[in-house]
Amino acid sequence: MLINKIGLVSVLSAVVLFGYVNRGIAAEMDEILETFPQLGSELPHSVLRADLKDAKTQLPLEIRNGGYGSAMTAHPTQANQFYALTDRGPNANHQGDYGKGKSFPVADFTPRIGLFEVKTNGKIVQLKDILLKRPDGSLISGLPNSSALGGTGETPYHADGNPVLVNDELPYSVTSNPIKLDDYGLDGEGLVALKDGTFWVSDEYGPHIVHFDHNGIEMTRINAFKDDSRALLHLPAVFQHRRANRGMEGLAITPDESTLVGIMQSTMKNPNKAAQKGDLTRIVSINLNNGATEQYLYRQQKNENANSEIAALTANKFLVIERDGSFLFGGPKNANPNAQKQVYRIDLRSGTALSKVALSSTIMHDESRGLLIDGLTLEQYAQEKGWDALAEKGIKPVTKKLIIDMVNEVGYAHDKMEGLWVIDDQHLGILNDDDFATWSTDGKLEQKYLDKNTIDSNRLFIIKKNLLSD
Repeated sequence: MLINKIGLVSVLSAVVLFGYVNRGIAAEMDEILETFPQLGSELPHSVLRADLKDAKTQLPLEIRNGGYGSAMTAHPTQANQFYALTDRGPNANHQGDYGKGKSFPVADFTPRIGLFEVKTNGKIVQLKDILLKRPDGSLISGLPNSSALGGTGETPYHADGNPVLVNDELPYSVTSNPIKLDDYGLDGEGLVALKDGTFWVSDEYGPHIVHFDHNGIEMTRINAFKDDSRALLHLPAVFQHRRANRGMEGLAITPDESTLVGIMQSTMKNPNKAAQKGDLTRIVSINLNNGATEQYLYRQQKNENANSEIAALTANKFLVIERDGSFLFGGPKNANPNAQKQVYRIDLRSGTALSKVALSSTIMHDESRGLLIDGLTLEQYAQEKGWDALAEKGIKPVTKKLIIDMVNEVGYAHDKMEGLWVIDDQHLGILNDDDFATWSTDGKLEQKYLDKNTIDSNRLFIIKKNLLSD
């Protein structure tokens, strides 16, 4: 079986999705669920550096680690524990002498998975960090990939405006000391923890889906680049056209651990930037036994929204975070009382499996762009003709039902609601990405505030809702 080749020691033919390990942990978890603070509990953090100044206030800027909210997932056997993922590290848009790119104030930051435990008093403690590594055991970075693997030409800069070079001690040279890129670099956004102790991480660069062992060492990967010898399985080529910084934002696995399911954050650049401003997003499933993939469409509530996470309930039903980028109480932007931070339940069976769409003189398949209707990509067709016209061609998105509105539920103040922890069929953990407590305006680093006084931090909420039934 192919699934054994990629390092899954064993997969149960059936699992109890919402089971606890033993009575003691079950009793402890019951107490946690009954008494967890309604307004959430803050995750611990350390300080990466505090020697820079806030560009807005000129006060000291604290860059935190923090940053664990890019994704979260349940510990497979410990009911009161969860894993949370960082992205590529603190960064800000930057236009420098070597082109448009990103400022990385901690350029040697290693993306990582944190293991956290919730105590009966509501406090959250961090048990360990798992630093992500290359197959040879060396640490990866969060620096961009080369163009051959989906890089979008982002030049990495240090906080002082100098480019990140292969050797920062020597002058720049296009041949002997070029800009430093990292083809193992990840901007991680999706996380799955398996029962054998391994992890799958999806990212916004390739996108890549990487399989790591329990120590964080890469075992293999999945991506859309046929020439990447590291990849055992491949995504459809259309996923090469992800919008920059809006790649595979969510990743889940079916309860039997046979199939990965990923969701793209926003409409892809397929075939151009004009097409990426729509509300059509893609879901992809990857069968780990045989490598077969399938695609489905997800329709967002408004153009250019963000799908920030996906989590499995059953083999076909999933939860999806859909949000905008606004702040309820302001912070670095104007306050928005209509901020959207919502969780929907979807059923893949309700949507059209794109591989089943009958081809014709007007519907064709292009190796790079996927299905074309009258010469238009699906992204273009939905944007120009509308979803009703797409349905007339036999293509419908998955159905979605609103399960939780976090603004109405708790007055959710964070911009980036990005983590889902399915605790049981009545309780859901929700976590934000605090961006390492940083923000940027016109490429200048600032402290990230939720309002005039509150610095953003990773905060876990536990919401009681019937997740499976209407």
